[in-house]
Amino acid sequence: MTETKQSISEHLQTNVNWLYAKLGSSSDIVARTFMDVSSGIDGVLVYIENLVDQQTVNQMIVQPILTAIEANSGQIPPTDWMLLLKNKALSVGGLQEISTLNEVLTQMLKGNTVILLQGCRSGMSASSAGGEQRPITEPTSQSVIRGPKESFTENIHTNLSLIRRRIPSPQLRVDVRSIGKQTMTQVAVIYLDGIAKDSIVKEVMSRLDRIDADGILDSGYIEDYIQDVVFTPFPTIQNTERPDAAAAGVLEGQVAIIVNGSPFVLLAPVTFIQFFQSSEDHYQRYDISTFLRFLRFGAFFSSLLFPSLFIAITTFHQEMLPAALLVSLAVQREGVPFPAFFEALLMEFTFEVLREAGVRMPRAIGPTISIVGALVLGQAAVQAGIVSAVMVIVVSFTAITNFVIPSLNMGNAARLIRFVMMILAATLGLFGILCGLMVMLIHLASIRSFGLAYLSPLSPASKQNWKDVFVRFPRWAMKKRPIEFASQHNLTRQSSGLKPQTPPMSGHEQDPTPDTNG
Repeated sequence: MTETKQSISEHLQTNVNWLYAKLGSSSDIVARTFMDVSSGIDGVLVYIENLVDQQTVNQMIVQPILTAIEANSGQIPPTDWMLLLKNKALSVGGLQEISTLNEVLTQMLKGNTVILLQGCRSGMSASSAGGEQRPITEPTSQSVIRGPKESFTENIHTNLSLIRRRIPSPQLRVDVRSIGKQTMTQVAVIYLDGIAKDSIVKEVMSRLDRIDADGILDSGYIEDYIQDVVFTPFPTIQNTERPDAAAAGVLEGQVAIIVNGSPFVLLAPVTFIQFFQSSEDHYQRYDISTFLRFLRFGAFFSSLLFPSLFIAITTFHQEMLPAALLVSLAVQREGVPFPAFFEALLMEFTFEVLREAGVRMPRAIGPTISIVGALVLGQAAVQAGIVSAVMVIVVSFTAITNFVIPSLNMGNAARLIRFVMMILAATLGLFGILCGLMVMLIHLASIRSFGLAYLSPLSPASKQNWKDVFVRFPRWAMKKRPIEFASQHNLTRQSSGLKPQTPPMSGHEQDPTPDTNG
């Protein structure tokens, strides 16, 4: 139900009483009055103390008002004072006229200061938001070896500036809206006009406008509300805390979504391949980047299948192992009371508990506890004959490969599917694993991200975009933007004349004429 708009009254005290009633007479509401009897001026500044920068209020709003009253006392009629303050007295930014008390309340909750005058049916809002903010630091969840060492913060204006500095283009569009009945969280949609597809931009805006919730506290809330597929372990929206990664996505035609209060920016649409790419791939040589990409894909499948392959082979397909290795495994498993599946399940569950404990414990002792716990428990379990030594190796290697995946969300998907694959391997052997992979591939082919096929550009095939999939071609060879994201009218990202540089000729080749001057 839409709330009725309450117009600003000519009676100043009526307006102040309405605001106090709406905010429950909270102790952090400030109503600072100012008056000049000779001019007939009676006004009030209203703001929420904990949301404003007190220095801005005092120096940029209060002091100019008092100075203007002193300089123009008795010379200007009361009806013209609001115009004088707006056009001549106040130097603070973000001045805007407001006509309803609902707008007054909204501006106060945003950290702005509102000026109300007796006998005036309109007010004026001035930007004064402040408070303690976290400075720009290095990314914590996405390590940087080579590249900008900046990360997004919880402040939407800081995050917008980090992208603006990287893309100082007049085509960059920023659309800010408030979502959440109680939190009124600012959400900014960023894209490049003429590069991002209009259909994708409109779809993002439409999905955001349809959100009707009490509160938005993090970008994860927005991700849940606007994603295409709910019942899937695979992420369909990318998140990053690196401004360079967000700027690169916007340049490719993606749409960035910044949520005030969250240091993680969303990028949409996204494909399965992008979760195995890193910004550093474009800061290093193309051959090194290509090697690292193959390493990540190999690590993903190892994290997904290694325990299940071990279970299937040792349980149903022992003939696939060399005799020497089979004898070694049999010796190690002698005395172990559990089958391979239960053994692997026990170790995987133990590692997941240790991993979660390391995350939740205080940062100073978390890594120590997780490492020591893994070593002590693993060694004790082997000596007690509960698990075999080779199973400890399998689970440890699987856990390490999971951390190679650049995206935490994709790594979490592999963690979940790994247990399903272990169950299939324990019941049907390699045939069960093959069935699981087929079902997973069919599921991936059916997923869409804002209408974009999740397996693009592999399925449907688009050879034009294969230059940045498994193999990262040199920069001069990638002349076109991905057709999945970018508008068909602006696919060119660089000049077609860019070619590999040729070395300069030697001195003898440059001047073949002999020197006759001796």
